[in-house]
Amino acid sequence: MICKNCGEVIDNNATVCPKCGASQVDNAIPPVAPEGSGFGWGVLGFLIPLVGIILFFVWKDTKPNSARASLIGAVISIVIGVLLRLMM
Repeated sequence: MICKNCGEVIDNNATVCPKCGASQVDNAIPPVAPEGSGFGWGVLGFLIPLVGIILFFVWKDTKPNSARASLIGAVISIVIGVLLRLMM
């Protein structure tokens, strides 16, 4: 294997170059922050359904729990609104 920093030929299992000390391990995976339950976003989606729907589409890949909670809040709000209008 060749050192990523100085180009020296090194052992294939080496994690650092013995010549320059450069790390040979890629740390390309960024740390992922834990996500909460999203209850507050669900309440926001209930109070302002359009915001809940928009948040779902913005966060569906990066924050699935918060996205789902905001969509559920929005859907519940819309269903309750429709039922109340049908009763009157």
